[in-house]
Amino acid sequence: MKAPIHSAADVPALAARLRAGGLVAFPTETVYGLGADAGNADAVLAIYETKGRPRFNPLIVHVADLDMARRFAAFSPLAERLATLWPGPLTLVLPRLPDAQLSDLVTAGLDTVGIRIPNHPLALALIREAGRPLAAPSANPSGKLSPTTAEQVVQGLGTRVPVLDGGAAESGVESTILKVSGDEVTQLRAGAFARADIEALLGHRILVAAANAEISAPGMLASHYAPEATLRLDAAQPSADEAWLGFGNCPGAALNLSASGDLREAARNLFAMLHDLDRTAKRIAVAPIPHHGLGEAINDRLARAAAPRG
Repeated sequence: MKAPIHSAADVPALAARLRAGGLVAFPTETVYGLGADAGNADAVLAIYETKGRPRFNPLIVHVADLDMARRFAAFSPLAERLATLWPGPLTLVLPRLPDAQLSDLVTAGLDTVGIRIPNHPLALALIREAGRPLAAPSANPSGKLSPTTAEQVVQGLGTRVPVLDGGAAESGVESTILKVSGDEVTQLRAGAFARADIEALLGHRILVAAANAEISAPGMLASHYAPEATLRLDAAQPSADEAWLGFGNCPGAALNLSASGDLREAARNLFAMLHDLDRTAKRIAVAPIPHHGLGEAINDRLARAAAPRG
């Protein structure tokens, strides 16, 4: 398995690698994930070491179906209702079952676990073939831009990890993360599932975690998803030393997330265009993005990418 990028024909070999404790990068509808057997502590530790990820930052467990999910987390009636949105870009943080065969490194010592069913045929095929839940953060060095193509995974991680190529990610930003506790639903991270659509399913508003909330899910660090370049947000025009990342009507923009103002298109393009500009620019000005719908997730990623790095 010398070549870093692999096709669907290699799923059985890649699944065998996972069962043996190895790492595999794989596609989802959100971004590419760096996967390991969630029950194998050494394999999960290799995720943290490969990414340089802080070990207090928990991982999402990816499963093939609801029956597999029920082996690891306690589903209340409210959680079951939200699970009707699966497969899709939604992670539920639920009470971890006492007998769940998961490494404590996955949950970072918490009594909850983040779990989801990805909506990508190759991701599901890989999980089913492996027969194991896959712990998988984004397949990039910790804190850097998430990869939306197999080539971007190799750019970030080199040839250390084989990559299952599933084409460009459809959503382009990570999953929305909801914590279900009793009768309350709290959004811990905005993502590719718009909060308004979740509220429409439930018939009521949901809570939103404070910016300084205790870290109980991935993507809650203040500085995250960062390019090497410095970002300036809500820029009406770029300065002379800035590349301009546009949205909507932005003549002269180096790249435009969506010239038509389509937030779904902008989400798909966000990380890919930041990757492209980061190769040549030291400073990037980003046009204003509306805060409704998927704009909430886009602005969340941009704010964390622009945050001071400590």
